[in-house]
Amino acid sequence: MRTDGWPRPKAVCNREVSTLTDTSQTQPFTNQSILLAKRPTGLPDASTFRFETSAVPSVQDGEFLVRTLWLSVDPYMRGRMNDVKSYVPPFPVNEVIRGGGIGQVVASRHPDFEAGDLVTGELPWQRYVTSRGRGLRKLNPSLQPITAALGVVGMTGLTAYFGLFEVGRPRPGETVVVSGAAGAVGSVVGQLAKLAGCRVVGIAGSDEKIEYLTKELGFDAAINYKGTDLREAVRAACPNGVDVYFDNVGGDITDAVVFRMNDFGRIALCGQISAYNLARPDVGPRLLPLFVMRRLSAQGFIVSDFSSRFSEGLQRLARWHQAGQLKSRETVIEGFERLPDAFLGLFRGDNVGKLLVKVADPVHPAG
Repeated sequence: MRTDGWPRPKAVCNREVSTLTDTSQTQPFTNQSILLAKRPTGLPDASTFRFETSAVPSVQDGEFLVRTLWLSVDPYMRGRMNDVKSYVPPFPVNEVIRGGGIGQVVASRHPDFEAGDLVTGELPWQRYVTSRGRGLRKLNPSLQPITAALGVVGMTGLTAYFGLFEVGRPRPGETVVVSGAAGAVGSVVGQLAKLAGCRVVGIAGSDEKIEYLTKELGFDAAINYKGTDLREAVRAACPNGVDVYFDNVGGDITDAVVFRMNDFGRIALCGQISAYNLARPDVGPRLLPLFVMRRLSAQGFIVSDFSSRFSEGLQRLARWHQAGQLKSRETVIEGFERLPDAFLGLFRGDNVGKLLVKVADPVHPAG
């Protein structure tokens, strides 16, 4: 019987099994999962989620066991809780929720993964999971901090990169406005627009976030949308109008920005977080006449539309990040059990930058 806590894989085909001992654990290993208990109506709450405990899965031939270290909570996950047709299938009720994560291989019977490897990709909301490698890639250990793989040098950064450059198509000297600008994607978009030689205006929901955008990230101006006349605030911040609008929020904010768009302006529609928890569709101004008069274009996009070019995007993002030209801030919540509340915090505006949940520390081999 093993005493180090990891399941002992059976020897198959004389293949050497790599394992990593976690000497920091003194209690028997158990697995915890968080499932979608029911489909929410409006804003999710604690009853939307259910915790389950089970044994740590054993490792079969061709598999490896991953210990979850970090999990990302993102607004798009709210849409997957609804039973509607979308660009990704909905989360099944009574099954484990999934999202971006970083883990460590702790036992392997897979030829391409060794114990100790760090991996990133889509992971279930579980402490431990077995995998055959699909959807996971090894994480370059030179990337620091490793959580950048979930943010500025990951899907977050790729969303900003392709949404801005391929959909927004900014030109030097133009004015770019970003809603949700202090969030994970928006904060990267604004910095990329500055690198492209644009004047950048961010819209966010607190004075702290406004200070972060202007003093740390170098935005030229920022607007606190709470308690202000949005149309007047956008006019004052954008005296020469708006050429590119990167929209993460929708609703009244988008209405105010569109009224200030210049002829041939471009709108990159990334998200509509203001509408994600509405029980009924929102009704706003009819803006299509403006699209005709000013020849505006608006395009929704999904980052996977550009999957064939991910390598290009990651290389450029990593280079800018390493050079200090792309800064990032993380809001970190510690504890697997706090995942549901961290997710709900997205809709309270709790986070500045990327919102992450730290599940565990990596294990280092003895000696």
